[in-house]
Parts: sequence; C-alpha cells; structure tokens
Amino acid sequence: QVQLVESGGGLVQAGGSLRLSCAAAGRTFSIYHMAWFRQAPGKEREFVAAISWSGGWKDYSDPVKGRFTISRDYAKNTVSLQMNSLKPEDTAVYYCAGSSSLNYGRSWNGYDYWGQGTQVTVSS
Repeated sequence: QVQLVESGGGLVQAGGSLRLSCAAAGRTFSIYHMAWFRQAPGKEREFVAAISWSGGWKDYSDPVKGRFTISRDYAKNTVSLQMNSLKPEDTAVYYCAGSSSLNYGRSWNGYDYWGQGTQVTVSS
C-alpha cells in the first residue's frame, strides 16, 4: 500500500500564492506517476497537473498552465504544487493521487492512491 498525505492548503487573496506538498510513504516503488486533482463544491473532481515518478515529464490542465508548477523532491519522497496568480475559481479541495498504471491518463479513476485532501480558498 501507499500512503499519501497533503499539506499546505489555506486561505489566500486573489493574485497570491500557495504551495501544496504531498508526502508519499509505503510501497512507493509501485507508483509510475503522481497527480493533483481538485474538487469544488457541486462540481466533479478535475485534473490539475501530473508528473512521472522519475520527474521526466509533466502535464497541466489548461486552466492552470503557466500559473501552477508541479515538482518532485526525491530525497523527501514528496510531490509539490506551486500555485501562483491564484484566482477565486481555483478554490477547491485539492487531492494528491498516485497511479500504479503504466498507462498515463487524466481521469481520476486511473489513480489507485489518494490523500485526504487539503482546502484551498482564494478570496476576491
């Protein structure tokens, strides 16, 4: 099993920045890629960004491209999401997820491991 624990959420004004971290523990050798998803009230969970476990490639959804950066810290076994130029529409619970599949995809049902989520609120 893999355990994922997120941290770093909070309240920030529009235009501000936040950094989310996801610490992975357990059978991390089974992970091929990691991603961040978010879910706003009344909306479906949506893909935000992904990174291969080796850090060799990254992928971003259009709404966050150019504002968010996903990265990997090998020493700490963490994946981070640096969020800049935040907008009120970025308000959501953010989830870290890990996939043991060789096939990459943006769909949430392709991910086996999930963190508990961390709230990000952007005020206007």
